[in-house]
Amino acid sequence: MTEDIRNVAIIAHVDHGKTTLCDAFLRQSGTFRENQQVETCVMDSGDIERERGITILAKCTSIEWKNTRINIVDTPGHADFGGEVERILSMVDGVILLVDAAEGPLPQTKFVVGKALKLGLRPIVVINKVDRPDARPDEVLNEVFDLFANMGATDEQLDFPTLYASGREGWAVYDLQKDERKNIYPLMDKILEHVPAPNCKKDAPFSMLVTTLEYDPFVGRILTGRIESGSLKVNTQIKALSRDGHTIETARASKIMAFRGLKRTALEEAFAGDIVSVAGFDKATVADTLCANEVTEAIPSQPIDPPTLAMTFSINTSPFAGQDGDKVTSRMIWERLCKEVEGNVALKISKTDSTDAFEVAGRGELQLGILIETMRREGFELSISRPRVLFHIDENGTKTEPYEEVVVDVDDEYSGVVVNKMSERKADLIEMHPTGGNKTRLVFKAPSRGLIGYHSEFLTDTCGTGIMNRIFSEYGPYKGPIEGRHNGALVCLEQGKAVAYSLFSIQDRGKLFVTHNTPVYAGMIIGENAKPGDIDVNPIKGKKLTNMRAAGKDENIILTPPTVMSLEEALAYINEDELVEVTPKNIRLRKKLLDYNDRRKFERGRL
Repeated sequence: MTEDIRNVAIIAHVDHGKTTLCDAFLRQSGTFRENQQVETCVMDSGDIERERGITILAKCTSIEWKNTRINIVDTPGHADFGGEVERILSMVDGVILLVDAAEGPLPQTKFVVGKALKLGLRPIVVINKVDRPDARPDEVLNEVFDLFANMGATDEQLDFPTLYASGREGWAVYDLQKDERKNIYPLMDKILEHVPAPNCKKDAPFSMLVTTLEYDPFVGRILTGRIESGSLKVNTQIKALSRDGHTIETARASKIMAFRGLKRTALEEAFAGDIVSVAGFDKATVADTLCANEVTEAIPSQPIDPPTLAMTFSINTSPFAGQDGDKVTSRMIWERLCKEVEGNVALKISKTDSTDAFEVAGRGELQLGILIETMRREGFELSISRPRVLFHIDENGTKTEPYEEVVVDVDDEYSGVVVNKMSERKADLIEMHPTGGNKTRLVFKAPSRGLIGYHSEFLTDTCGTGIMNRIFSEYGPYKGPIEGRHNGALVCLEQGKAVAYSLFSIQDRGKLFVTHNTPVYAGMIIGENAKPGDIDVNPIKGKKLTNMRAAGKDENIILTPPTVMSLEEALAYINEDELVEVTPKNIRLRKKLLDYNDRRKFERGRL
C-alpha cells in the first residue's frame, strides 16, 4: 500500500504562494469538475484566514496522480505560527520549498529549511512568481544554494531539483527559455520521482503520532497524523501514550477518515504510510502516540521552540462590561485557553496572583492577536495587557532576552530613517546591500522588546512602501532599557457620549480615536497627546444654551476623522499602565486605573 502514497509539505516564507500552488494541484489533478465553481486559496477555510489572506493552520489535502495518491500539507508562512510547521514536518517524506523569484529567501524560509534539513528531508525547490516584472530567478537560485550550504545540508540535499513556476497561472517548467508553459504536470511528476514512499513497518502493531487536533460537534476530538506502522480498522480498541510512555486513555477508533481532495472520507481500514484522522478519544492531544494495546513505547516527537512573548488576559472590568459579549467570567476564559493550548503546542498558559488574570505566552504579537480575535468572535470580553518579552537567566546567572533577525526591504531614500529608528531600539545592522530598482535590503539583529509597536511607525516612515520580515534568532545579553511610546494619552474624565463641540477643542491637543456620539467612560483613552505626558479631558461637555443672541456667527465645527486601530496595532500601542478592552463589537484603549484620583495617588506612590 505504501508504494502508492507520497507525503509532501509545501513550505515557504509568508506570501510566496503556497496556498495558490495548492489550488493549481487540485484543479489540474482532476479533483474538481470542469464546471465546478471554486474560490481562490481554497485551502484557507477559516474566516480570519480569508479576511487577512494568510494561512494560520496547517491543512492536509490529497490528489490522485498516475495511480499514486499524493498527500499535500499546506503550511503557514508567518514565523508566529512556526509551531504548526515544526509538527507537520514529522509526518511527511519530502518538502517543496517555494521561493519568490523577486524577494528570494527570507527569514521564515531559513527557519523552515533548517527544520526540514535537520530531519533529513530532501527538498524540491520551486522558484515561484517568475512572471513578476522584477523577477531574478537565477540570482535567487544561487541564494537558495548558499542558504542550504550555510545550513549544513548534506551532498544529497544540495543536489536538489529546481523548477520555475507561476502558481497563479498554473504552470511549472525546468527551463524558462525552452519549455512550454502550459501546466503543473512536471512538478507532480517530480514529486513521484524525488519524494520517497513512506518507510513504514506494515507488519508491526499499529502506531501513529498525533500532529494536529480539531474539534467536531458530532464526533468530538479529531486527531490527525501519519500511521507509522501496522493498520487500523474501525472500532478497534487502541490506546494513547504520552511523550514519556505512560497510558493516557484507552478507546475505540469510532471513525477513521482520510483526505480525498478537500473532503474527509470515512474509511473501514487505514494502512501504514497514509495520513488519516481518528475520532473516539477524549483526552489524547498533539504529540501523543495512538497505538495498539501491546505497544509500550511512544513515538518520539519533535521539540517545539519555546515562546518568547507573553500577555496577560483578564476579565473586562470597564463600566461597559457585559454589554457586547456573553462570555465574561474568568472561568470561561480559563477553559477556553486550556482548550486552545491542547491543539496549539506553541502556546503556554499559566495562572497569575490574581484569580481574574492569566498569562498567555506565544511566538509573537500576530499569533496572540489571532487568538484574541478568535475569542472575541466567539463572544468573549477581555482586557489585554501590553506584550512583554520573556527573559531567561543563563547558567552564569546573566539576564538574557530574545533577539530577532529583521530583514527590511525599502526604497533607497528611506533607508537612513529606518537605520536611525532601529538603532534607537538597540538593533545592530548586520548587512546592507542594494537589490535593484532603487531598493535596499537591510538586515538587523534586534531585541524583541524594541520591535514591539514599531511596525506601524515603520510603515509611516517608509510611506507604506517598506516590507519588514522578522524571525526569532536566539537569546542574547540584555540590552538595557528601551524607550517606549514618546507621546502621552488623552484620557476621558466622565462617562457618557462624546460631543463634537468638545472634541473640536480637544483635537488641537493631538489625534483622536473617537468621534461624535461615541460612548466613552472615565479612564478610557480617547486620543493621543501631541506631547509627552497624559492629559485628562472631558469630551462629553456640550455647548451651554442661552436665550442670548450671539453678535457673530458660531464657529463651524469640523472634526478630523479619528484614527481607527486594528487589534494588533492597539496591543503594540499601549504602555505598561494601559490595557486593551476587547469585546465582540469594540476595541477600546483604557488606563489600568480608571479613576483620575487613583492615578494621581499611584504617581505619587501612595497606592
